[in-house]
Amino acid sequence: MNPETHARAHEILGYTFKNPDLLTESLTHASIANTRLLSNERMEFLGDAVLDLVVCEALYRRFPEFLEGDLTKIKSAVVSRKTCAEISIETGLTELLITGKGISSRDSLPSSLAAAVYESIVAAIYIDGGFEVAKEYILRTINSKIDAIAADEHQQNYKAVLQQHAQKSMGATPVYELMDEKGPDHSKCFEVGVVIDGKRYTSAWGPNKKTAEQKAARHALEDLGVIVKSEEPAPPVSLRAAEAARRAASGKPQDLIEDDSDGDVFAAEDDRFKDVDFGDDE
Repeated sequence: MNPETHARAHEILGYTFKNPDLLTESLTHASIANTRLLSNERMEFLGDAVLDLVVCEALYRRFPEFLEGDLTKIKSAVVSRKTCAEISIETGLTELLITGKGISSRDSLPSSLAAAVYESIVAAIYIDGGFEVAKEYILRTINSKIDAIAADEHQQNYKAVLQQHAQKSMGATPVYELMDEKGPDHSKCFEVGVVIDGKRYTSAWGPNKKTAEQKAARHALEDLGVIVKSEEPAPPVSLRAAEAARRAASGKPQDLIEDDSDGDVFAAEDDRFKDVDFGDDE
């Protein structure tokens, strides 16, 4: 590896190797190595284990209210090939990878190779500088991924994420307030708002208080810029929720449309309810 590439690597990594040979090995793909033992494959194996440990510890400390199953889901996504490849590309690691002509001539680098070089770099830093140095590098490059993945609706508890963010970044604890409720006693809908340090964020409706609180927490995370505002259309309003809202609303009742697929009845599109997300029954 020439001095210019070494200098570029140190700039990208924010770390200067005491043993430059470790850096070279971590960036050498099997397609150009004399033998696979001289490639970065063994380092990839070690780096995977170091990455797992650092991420597991980070999740354990960052999300004290998450159960083991929730932590496992987030961890699996954070250390996945997709995420590791994204980090390699975003930080410029893929530009440093040393490959054979068959690989370098491709228009784009396979995600498996991009992910592997991140893991091998982690191993090289661990061997050269020790665990704490490797941990610092991993967290510096993966923290934003942890935040984004933890905030994904399929893998997290919005209330827990909001509480962690509010306490860490704002020095306050979210307070949930019941703002309104509509419908008959057997089929109520609830509006909940969340207040942090005296500021109220976008409220949300739900068929029960628990669901409404989760949706209000998501709205607050969106308002704070922690997660990207969802552009997906709201799910169909169930018959029960639509009936409750219809009884509470003034004016001409909205039409009801039956969904032949399961016999349920959904509310037709109506501007009066376009901002009300009633969610799914629990």
